[in-house]
Amino acid sequence: MVLLTNWGDAWMMTGIGIGVVFCILCILVFVLQGFSAVAKQDSKAKAEAAVATEGAVKSVAEASELDKAAVATAIYLYQKSKGDQESGVLTIKMAPSAWHAVLNERL
Repeated sequence: MVLLTNWGDAWMMTGIGIGVVFCILCILVFVLQGFSAVAKQDSKAKAEAAVATEGAVKSVAEASELDKAAVATAIYLYQKSKGDQESGVLTIKMAPSAWHAVLNERL
C-alpha cells in the first residue's frame, strides 16, 4: 500500500494545506490589528470627552456633608439587605419509595 502512494500529490496537498493555514493566520493578524486601531481611537475620543466634562463633576472635597451622609446610608442599606441569614439546618426529607427499598435489599 505504501509503495502505491503518489508522493508528488501527497506533498502538494500537504503544501497547500500548510499554505492555507498560514494565509488564514496572516488575515487574522491583520483583522485583529484593525480592531486594535479602532479601539485605540475610540478610547482616545472617550478620554478627550472625559477631560472636557471634568469641570462639571464635583470632586470629593466639594461634596457637602449631606451628600456624604446620603452615600453612607445607601451603602449601609445595600450591605444590610445583601443576603439573608441562613439557619444552617438542612431540611431535606426523603420519602421512602419502592425503588429505594429494592436498592437497599441488594446491599
